[in-house]
Amino acid sequence: MSEDAAVSQWKEYPFWAVAKPKSVSNASAESLLSVYLDRGVIPYSEGGGLVHKPAESLEKYQLVEPGDLVLNNQQAWRGSLGVSTYRGIVSPAYRIFELNGEVVDTRFSHYLFRSRPYVEKIMLASLSVGDIQRQVKWPLLRVLLLRVPNISTQSKIAEYLDCETARIDGLIEKKTRFIALLKEKRIAVITHAVTKGIDAAVVMKPSGEDWLSDIPAHWTVVPPTALFTESKERAREGTQMLSATQKYGVIPLAEFERLEQRQVTMALVHLDKRKHVEVGDFVISMRSMDGGLERARAVGNVRSSYSVLKCGPHVEGRFYGYLLKSGLYIQALRLTSSFIRDGQDMNFSHFRKVKLPKLPVAEQAAIADHIDTQTARIDSLITKTDRSIALLREKRAALITAAVTGKIDMRHMA
Repeated sequence: MSEDAAVSQWKEYPFWAVAKPKSVSNASAESLLSVYLDRGVIPYSEGGGLVHKPAESLEKYQLVEPGDLVLNNQQAWRGSLGVSTYRGIVSPAYRIFELNGEVVDTRFSHYLFRSRPYVEKIMLASLSVGDIQRQVKWPLLRVLLLRVPNISTQSKIAEYLDCETARIDGLIEKKTRFIALLKEKRIAVITHAVTKGIDAAVVMKPSGEDWLSDIPAHWTVVPPTALFTESKERAREGTQMLSATQKYGVIPLAEFERLEQRQVTMALVHLDKRKHVEVGDFVISMRSMDGGLERARAVGNVRSSYSVLKCGPHVEGRFYGYLLKSGLYIQALRLTSSFIRDGQDMNFSHFRKVKLPKLPVAEQAAIADHIDTQTARIDSLITKTDRSIALLREKRAALITAAVTGKIDMRHMA
C-alpha cells in the first residue's frame, strides 16, 4: 500500500465526536495549572509568574484531569492549548474537553491540536473580541473537522514525535545554555575592564570603595561631580521628544515606537519644562535604579523629572557608558540610597553619592575599544545561536505538522 493510500484510510470526525465539553468546579484544593503557547498545560508554579495571578476565590476554577484538552479561550487561536498530563484546576475562562479514547490517542491529540493546520482551524472557529483578542465559539468549534488514522497508528506517530522532539528540544536546551554563558561572559568582560582595566600586568591598589575593590594604582576615585555636571536647560523649540530606555539608550520617541512596534501615549502637559539633551549626554530616568544610566543617541528633549548629565573634559563617553550600566555600579546605587525603600525615583542627588574611578582619557578610549570588540564578537555568537534555535523550532513545528497530517510514512515503524 502506498503512503497516499494509507493516508486515504484516515477517517474524518467533527470536533464534537472527538472532544466533549466538561466543567467541574468546587475543586479549589487541587493544584493550579496554566496553559502556555510554547509548553501546553503545565503547573502554575512552573510558569515563572508570566501569566495572570489567580483569583482570590478558586471555587469557580475548573477541574482538569490527565488526558483532558484545555484551551485558553482567548488565546487558543495562537496555539495556547494542549492535552494535560496533570490533574489540577484552571481559570473558569478556559475551555476543557474530555477526549474520546476510542477515536484519539491523548499523546497524538496533543501534537495534533497544537500543530499549525489545526491552530489555524481553531482561529477560524474564533471571533474577534476587541482589537487583539479572539474568542473560541463553540458552534464553530464543534463542527471543525479532524482527520486521524486508527488508534494504533496514532500511538506510533506519538512515539515517533516524542523521540524526535525530545532530540530537538535537547539541542535547543544546549544552545540556550550556551547563550546564557555568553551573556555571563559579556557581563564579566565589561565589569572587569571598567573596574580593573585591560593591562594584566598593571599594579593594583585598594580603591577605598566597596563596590570597586582594587583598581589600577594610577587610577583615582573621585566624586561624580568631578566628572559630570547636571544640566537643567529647558527644551529647545522644535526639538524632538526622546525616550530614555534601558534597551536602546536615549533615542527619539518615534524610533522607539518603531523598534517596539507599539505606540506610546505621552502626557501633553508641562512640555515647556522638558529638558534639552545633546548627543553623548547621560540621562538619569526613573528606571535607572534597575539598569543604570543611559547615554543619548540623538538631540532632543526628555521629561522634566529626569536628570541630564554633561560630560566633563576627563570623560570618554563610551567608557562611562559601560561603567554606569554595569551590575556593580547599579548595586552600589541601591546600597547607598534610600530611594528604593522610600519609593522615590532616582535623581542627581542619588547619583552624586557613588564615587567613580577617574583615569586618563586615552586609556578610557582604549578600554572602550576593547569592550566594543569583545562584546561585538559575543553578540555575533549570540545572534547566530539564536538564529539556529529559531531554525530548530521551525523544524520541530514542521515535523509535527508533517507527522499528524500523514506526510511521514509510519509503516516501517514497529
